[in-house]
Amino acid sequence: MLLCALSACSSSDDDDTKDMSKPVINTKDIVAVPTDCEVYKRGDVIPFNSLFTDDTELGSYNIEIHQNFDHHTHSTSSVECPMEAQKQPVKPWVFNLDFTIPSGQKSFTARHDIAIPSDIDTGDYHFMVRLTDRAGWQQIHAVAIKITE
Repeated sequence: MLLCALSACSSSDDDDTKDMSKPVINTKDIVAVPTDCEVYKRGDVIPFNSLFTDDTELGSYNIEIHQNFDHHTHSTSSVECPMEAQKQPVKPWVFNLDFTIPSGQKSFTARHDIAIPSDIDTGDYHFMVRLTDRAGWQQIHAVAIKITE
């Protein structure tokens, strides 16, 4: 019975083969967009382009866009963009979509054209990418963007 209990608690993976590092959202080796302080117009498209890497295997990613009318921060960038005065949202844009990366990938270039609705509040927004590897490690990259008339 002791042997059964020990085998139930053991893992087939050695400690040396476990994924113990976060994936990487690479913004240096390609023309990554968007970048901090970029300005887009309502009705236009944000051309998202980013390179993801992991030492073992990538899993999935999420793109989220939300208003920053209260000037909150996500602390992933040291760049400070000029901001409009704080305001209450009336019709803020919220975009939140998950994507799966094909199995076995250690490198993946994500490209999407994200249409900006023409009837949303203008102002300061955050564009966030959350990258998760197969082991569950996550990396977050957030940039400040502005949406105008």
